[in-house]
Amino acid sequence: MPASPTPAPSATPTVTPPAPLTTDRLLLRAVRRGDLAAVTRLWTDPEVRHHLGGPVTESVIRIRQRRIVGAPGCHAVIRAEDEVLLGLVTVEPGARNGETEVSYQFLPEHWGKGYAREAVGAVVARVLEGAPSVVALTQEANHRSRRLLEAVGLEHAESFVEWDAQQVLYRLRRG
Repeated sequence: MPASPTPAPSATPTVTPPAPLTTDRLLLRAVRRGDLAAVTRLWTDPEVRHHLGGPVTESVIRIRQRRIVGAPGCHAVIRAEDEVLLGLVTVEPGARNGETEVSYQFLPEHWGKGYAREAVGAVVARVLEGAPSVVALTQEANHRSRRLLEAVGLEHAESFVEWDAQQVLYRLRRG
Protein backbone atom coordinates (compact mmCIF):
# COMPACT_ATOMS: atom_id res chain seq x y z
CA MET A 1 0.00 0.00 0.00
CA PRO A 2 1.53 3.36 -1.00
CA ALA A 3 2.22 5.91 1.69
CA SER A 4 -0.25 8.76 1.98
CA PRO A 5 1.10 12.01 0.63
CA THR A 6 1.96 14.60 3.24
CA PRO A 7 -0.22 17.68 2.83
CA ALA A 8 1.68 20.80 1.82
CA PRO A 9 1.92 23.39 4.56
CA SER A 10 -0.43 26.31 4.04
CA ALA A 11 1.09 29.70 3.33
CA THR A 12 -1.09 31.29 6.00
CA PRO A 13 -1.25 29.50 9.35
CA THR A 14 -4.74 28.76 10.59
CA VAL A 15 -5.94 30.19 13.86
CA THR A 16 -7.72 28.06 16.42
CA PRO A 17 -9.25 29.21 19.68
CA PRO A 18 -6.33 30.33 21.77
CA ALA A 19 -4.77 27.80 24.09
CA PRO A 20 -4.70 29.27 27.58
CA LEU A 21 -1.52 31.14 28.33
CA THR A 22 -0.39 32.19 31.79
CA THR A 23 2.05 34.77 33.05
CA ASP A 24 2.96 35.77 36.60
CA ARG A 25 -0.26 37.76 37.05
CA LEU A 26 -2.46 36.89 34.10
CA LEU A 27 -4.47 34.19 32.38
CA LEU A 28 -5.06 34.62 28.66
CA ARG A 29 -7.90 32.43 27.41
CA ALA A 30 -10.73 32.35 24.88
CA VAL A 31 -13.50 34.91 25.36
CA ARG A 32 -16.55 33.54 27.19
CA ARG A 33 -20.17 34.70 27.18
CA GLY A 34 -19.71 36.10 30.70
CA ASP A 35 -16.96 38.41 29.37
CA LEU A 36 -19.26 40.25 26.96
CA ALA A 37 -20.08 43.21 29.23
CA ALA A 38 -16.40 44.06 29.75
CA VAL A 39 -15.53 43.39 26.11
CA THR A 40 -18.39 45.64 24.99
CA ARG A 41 -16.88 48.39 27.17
CA LEU A 42 -13.65 48.02 25.19
CA TRP A 43 -15.59 48.74 21.99
CA THR A 44 -17.54 51.70 23.39
CA ASP A 45 -15.18 53.48 25.81
CA PRO A 46 -14.03 56.77 24.25
CA GLU A 47 -10.58 56.54 25.92
CA VAL A 48 -9.97 53.00 24.65
CA ARG A 49 -11.23 53.92 21.19
CA HIS A 50 -9.42 57.28 20.96
CA HIS A 51 -6.76 55.96 18.54
CA LEU A 52 -9.03 53.24 17.10
CA GLY A 53 -11.58 55.29 15.20
CA GLY A 54 -13.93 56.09 18.07
CA PRO A 55 -16.63 54.03 19.77
CA VAL A 56 -18.16 51.22 17.73
CA THR A 57 -21.79 51.56 16.61
CA GLU A 58 -24.56 49.49 18.20
CA SER A 59 -25.15 47.41 15.06
CA VAL A 60 -21.45 46.49 14.85
CA ILE A 61 -21.39 45.69 18.59
CA ARG A 62 -24.23 43.18 18.13
CA ILE A 63 -22.32 41.44 15.32
CA ARG A 64 -19.08 41.39 17.30
CA GLN A 65 -20.82 40.02 20.40
CA ARG A 66 -22.08 37.05 18.37
CA ARG A 67 -18.65 36.36 16.88
CA ILE A 68 -16.17 36.93 19.70
CA VAL A 69 -17.12 34.15 22.13
CA GLY A 70 -14.53 31.42 21.53
CA ALA A 71 -13.23 33.27 18.46
CA PRO A 72 -9.96 31.99 17.04
CA GLY A 73 -7.00 34.16 17.93
CA CYS A 74 -8.83 36.31 20.48
CA HIS A 75 -7.43 36.20 24.03
CA ALA A 76 -9.36 37.57 26.99
CA VAL A 77 -6.77 38.92 29.42
CA ILE A 78 -7.83 37.94 32.94
CA ARG A 79 -6.13 39.07 36.16
CA ALA A 80 -5.40 35.79 37.97
CA GLU A 81 -5.90 37.07 41.53
CA ASP A 82 -9.56 38.08 41.07
CA GLU A 83 -10.55 36.88 37.57
CA VAL A 84 -11.29 40.43 36.32
CA LEU A 85 -11.15 40.91 32.54
CA LEU A 86 -8.56 43.60 31.81
CA GLY A 87 -8.54 43.60 28.02
CA LEU A 88 -8.10 41.64 24.81
CA VAL A 89 -5.11 40.57 22.76
CA THR A 90 -5.88 39.35 19.25
CA VAL A 91 -3.69 37.37 16.85
CA GLU A 92 -4.42 37.40 13.11
CA PRO A 93 -2.17 35.23 10.94
CA GLY A 94 -1.57 36.67 7.48
CA ALA A 95 -3.37 39.88 8.37
CA ARG A 96 -0.83 42.33 7.02
CA ASN A 97 1.08 41.35 3.88
CA GLY A 98 1.13 37.73 5.00
CA GLU A 99 2.54 38.50 8.46
CA THR A 100 0.86 37.68 11.75
CA GLU A 101 -0.55 40.80 13.39
CA VAL A 102 -1.07 41.27 17.12
CA SER A 103 -3.49 43.90 18.40
CA TYR A 104 -4.74 44.77 21.86
CA GLN A 105 -7.16 46.87 23.88
CA PHE A 106 -7.26 47.32 27.66
CA LEU A 107 -9.78 49.05 29.88
CA PRO A 108 -8.48 52.45 31.10
CA GLU A 109 -8.63 51.58 34.80
CA HIS A 110 -5.96 48.93 34.14
CA TRP A 111 -3.56 51.16 32.16
CA GLY A 112 -0.14 51.92 33.58
CA LYS A 113 0.18 48.75 35.66
CA GLY A 114 2.18 46.64 33.20
CA TYR A 115 -0.68 44.25 32.39
CA ALA A 116 -0.72 45.08 28.67
CA ARG A 117 3.04 44.73 28.41
CA GLU A 118 2.90 41.36 30.20
CA ALA A 119 0.03 40.05 28.05
CA VAL A 120 1.28 41.34 24.70
CA GLY A 121 4.81 40.12 25.44
CA ALA A 122 3.52 36.63 26.22
CA VAL A 123 1.40 36.51 23.07
CA VAL A 124 4.23 37.80 20.86
CA ALA A 125 6.55 35.12 22.28
CA ARG A 126 3.95 32.43 21.56
CA VAL A 127 3.36 33.72 18.01
CA LEU A 128 7.09 33.62 17.29
CA GLU A 129 7.19 29.93 18.23
CA GLY A 130 5.35 29.20 14.98
CA ALA A 131 5.66 32.26 12.75
CA PRO A 132 8.77 33.94 11.31
CA SER A 133 7.64 37.40 12.39
CA VAL A 134 4.95 39.38 14.13
CA VAL A 135 3.73 42.91 13.41
CA ALA A 136 1.61 45.42 15.27
CA LEU A 137 0.14 48.70 14.10
CA THR A 138 -0.63 51.82 16.08
CA GLN A 139 -1.25 55.46 15.37
CA GLU A 140 1.87 57.59 15.47
CA ALA A 141 0.13 59.78 18.08
CA ASN A 142 -0.47 56.81 20.43
CA HIS A 143 2.73 57.19 22.44
CA ARG A 144 1.68 54.71 25.16
CA SER A 145 1.10 51.96 22.61
CA ARG A 146 4.36 52.72 20.85
CA ARG A 147 6.29 52.44 24.14
CA LEU A 148 4.55 49.13 24.89
CA LEU A 149 5.50 47.66 21.50
CA GLU A 150 9.10 48.78 21.89
CA ALA A 151 9.19 47.37 25.44
CA VAL A 152 8.24 43.89 24.19
CA GLY A 153 10.92 44.00 21.50
CA LEU A 154 9.15 45.17 18.37
CA GLU A 155 10.93 47.76 16.24
CA HIS A 156 9.62 50.55 14.05
CA ALA A 157 9.45 49.17 10.51
CA GLU A 158 7.51 51.76 8.53
CA SER A 159 5.14 54.70 8.71
CA PHE A 160 2.19 55.45 6.45
CA VAL A 161 -1.28 56.98 6.38
CA GLU A 162 -4.24 54.62 6.86
CA TRP A 163 -7.72 55.33 8.20
CA ASP A 164 -6.98 59.06 7.72
CA ALA A 165 -4.23 59.01 10.35
CA GLN A 166 -0.46 58.59 10.44
CA GLN A 167 0.25 54.94 11.40
CA VAL A 168 3.39 53.18 12.60
CA LEU A 169 4.05 49.52 11.87
CA TYR A 170 6.25 47.61 14.31
CA ARG A 171 7.86 44.23 13.62
CA LEU A 172 9.77 41.52 15.43
CA ARG A 173 11.38 38.63 13.58
CA ARG A 174 12.03 35.25 15.12
CA GLY A 175 15.61 34.42 15.92
